[in-house]
Amino acid sequence: MARWFLFGLTIFGFGLAFVAKSPGLLAVGLLVGFVAFIGFIFALAAARVSASARPESSMVGVDELAMMRRRAPRPGAAPSSTLSPPAPPDRQRSPPR
Repeated sequence: MARWFLFGLTIFGFGLAFVAKSPGLLAVGLLVGFVAFIGFIFALAAARVSASARPESSMVGVDELAMMRRRAPRPGAAPSSTLSPPAPPDRQRSPPR
């Protein structure tokens, strides 16, 4: 709704500047037109960003983040022995075609 109001204000400001007979009215029209145009652009960008943003409910909370940090391995820690060693690579390859 605010986007359309700013768009209308932009049209009004530039229209006022176009039909102005005095320099003061010309300056006011240009000022209103440019400020409303910049606001209109920012409103379009905000609508675009909010359309593709994730909802707040899908973001990780503070408690879950702390739990994930506790479970993450430390950078300097030795790997745990419960994991099996990686399997050797397969030596048999098919010939190139």
